[in-house]
Amino acid sequence: MALPLRTNLKHFIRLIQRFKPLKRCFCAAACPEIKEPPLNARVFSGIQPTGVPHLGNYLGALENWVALQNQYPSVLYSIVDLHSITQPQDPDKLRNNILDMAASLLACGINPEKAILFQQSQVSEHAEFCWILGCLTSMPRLRHLPQWKMKSKQKNEGSVGLYIYPVLQAADILLYKSTHVPVGEDQVQHLELAQDLARIFNLHYGELFPEPHALLSSTRKVKSLRDPSSKMSKSDSQPMATISITDSPDDIALKIRRAVTDFTSEVTFDPQARPGVSNLVTIHAAVARLSVEEAVSAAKGLDTGAYKGLVSEAVIQRLAPIREEIQRLKADPAHLEALLALGSRRARELAAPMLDEVRHRVGFS
Repeated sequence: MALPLRTNLKHFIRLIQRFKPLKRCFCAAACPEIKEPPLNARVFSGIQPTGVPHLGNYLGALENWVALQNQYPSVLYSIVDLHSITQPQDPDKLRNNILDMAASLLACGINPEKAILFQQSQVSEHAEFCWILGCLTSMPRLRHLPQWKMKSKQKNEGSVGLYIYPVLQAADILLYKSTHVPVGEDQVQHLELAQDLARIFNLHYGELFPEPHALLSSTRKVKSLRDPSSKMSKSDSQPMATISITDSPDDIALKIRRAVTDFTSEVTFDPQARPGVSNLVTIHAAVARLSVEEAVSAAKGLDTGAYKGLVSEAVIQRLAPIREEIQRLKADPAHLEALLALGSRRARELAAPMLDEVRHRVGFS
C-alpha cells in the first residue's frame, strides 16, 4: 500500500537534509576576514588522555586551542577519557595520563578562566546523551566512518565502544549546543555525523541544536622524523620519530639530527620530491613563527646537516618554558585534580539543563 503523501514528503526532506554540505569555516589564522564570532558562538573540542602531547599535537591543535579561547565568547576543552577506553587501558596509567594531559594543556596556554577545561567522564550527561543519539543512528552510517575502518582493520575486530565512538563525539559537541569545532581533515566525516544528528533530532523532536561548523586550522601537519610519509604519532614504534614536548634539549637535538632527509645538501621546500627536508622546514617555520619562505631564506647557505642544528635550536627554545611549566604542575597533582573538578562542575552546569530538555522532548519526563 502506498504511503500517504505527507509521509513521503517528510522522508524526502530527511534525505535532502542528510546530504546537506558540511558547514565549514577556518580559524582566524586561515581566514583573517572573519573578525568577530557571533555572540552565541561556542567552541568545543576534546583530546584523549595519552599522557604528554608530542610536537605535532602542539603545533597542529593545541596552539590553535589557545588562540580560540581568546577569540570566542564560550570555549570548552575536554580530556575525553570515555573515548580512551575503546582501547585497553591500565587504570593506574590512565589516571596518571589524565593528570599529565591536564598539566600539558595548562602549560601550553589553556587558561581555565577563559575556557572550561574538564574531564569527560565526570559529566555523566555525555554517556546518556550518546545512547539517545545512538538510537537515531544507523549501523551502515557508522560502518563507513574512518575511525572504525582504520582501527577495526588493525585489530581485525573492534569493540562496540569503538564502533559508536563517533556517536559519543557527536554527543560531546551537541550537548553544549556547540557552534564551532576545531578539527583536522581526518575528523571531518565525524563532524558531518554530528551535523546529521543535529538535523535528525531537530526533525523528530523540534528545533534545538545548531549545526556545528568545522574550524579547520591552516597549520601544516608535522610528519614523522623517520618516515615523512606518515604524520608524527606517539604510537610510532621508532622512538626517534616523535618529539615529546617534555623531551630534553639533548633528546630533541638527537632526534632532529637523525631525521630522514636526502642526498641534496641545499634546503628547499618541496613536500612531494623532498618530504624529509620539507618536514624540517615546516617544523622550523611553525616553532619560529615564520612563513615557509622565511624559513627557507634563513637556511640559505646551510647544508641540511647544519640546518638540522638551526631547527633543533628553534624547537628547544620554543618548548623549554612549556617543559618547565609541566614539571612544576605535575609536582602538585592535588592542584590539577582540583582544577579538573572545578571545570567538570562548570561543564555540568551547562550539560544538565540541556539533557533535561532532551529527556523532556524524547518523552522521558
